[in-house]
Amino acid sequence: MAEQYFSAEPTSKDVRRTLNVTLQGREVPVETSNGVFSGSRLDLGTSVLLREVPEPPSSGTFLDLGCGWGPVALSLAFAAPDADVWAVDVNERALELTAANAKRNDRANVHVTRTDESGAPLAEQSPAVCEAMPDDLAFDVIWSNPPIRIGKDALHTLLMTWLPRLKPNGGVAYLVVQKNLGADSLIPWLAGELGDGFAVSKYHSAKGYRIIEVARGNE
Repeated sequence: MAEQYFSAEPTSKDVRRTLNVTLQGREVPVETSNGVFSGSRLDLGTSVLLREVPEPPSSGTFLDLGCGWGPVALSLAFAAPDADVWAVDVNERALELTAANAKRNDRANVHVTRTDESGAPLAEQSPAVCEAMPDDLAFDVIWSNPPIRIGKDALHTLLMTWLPRLKPNGGVAYLVVQKNLGADSLIPWLAGELGDGFAVSKYHSAKGYRIIEVARGNE
């Protein structure tokens, strides 16, 4: 079996390559490699997400959940230079690439944090580019192309680790999920697990993908 992109420490050869991708209407040079999600291109699901989600607020605290080499984090950082953008992943190579791509594109507002296998941020961070995340940090915006192929139970654990960290009174998440990989069944599951303080709905459909909106209301 080929190495999965959600391996914590990829063993595949680290062969860096440079791509030019379009993010927030600009041509952006990025570095990718083996052993990370969609290491050869900007994948279709992420493209759908970035094209269809509403613009984030001009400032606040944002999260890219499952960052890969960083296209979502970079897009958030370009859209809102005054925001703090946190990018999390279990894959140390992905985090190194995201940090390098943020630096290459002068996005000093991007912070990378490594998680454990359940998706929770680690108290002790490595590699050196990673930062520890405050335990009480909450998010105005979460954008994610979540790692569906980790399996349903692991995915559910991951989402319930992070979605409750949306800020009350307006925190909102957008998740892009392929229709044939369970997007429609994920909506009622999230609604049931998150409870009355959250509204979960289909925000948009395109090219075989659903974008799911999770909005946190008043408490």
